[in-house]
Amino acid sequence: MAHPDVASLTAGEPDMECLHCKGKLARKRVSYTVNRKGYHLVIDDVPAWVCEQCGEPLFEEETVNLVQEMLRAVDARMERLAVTLATA
Repeated sequence: MAHPDVASLTAGEPDMECLHCKGKLARKRVSYTVNRKGYHLVIDDVPAWVCEQCGEPLFEEETVNLVQEMLRAVDARMERLAVTLATA
């Protein structure tokens, strides 16, 4: 899984810069894609700061925490599915 950059940003901060190219960040919604442990997951409409120059998304800490919580739940269900398939 690609590790997203985490930020503590608020909408009131002027001229926030991209960590990669120093371009200007704008608030947008993006798709968050995960490939891991035998599954692929796309979460659409995730809030992020996106560089207007290179397109790199920067996710706020709260957003990353919520996505990680979702992934832990999916991982647990995938493990249960693997056990069920192994005993079938």
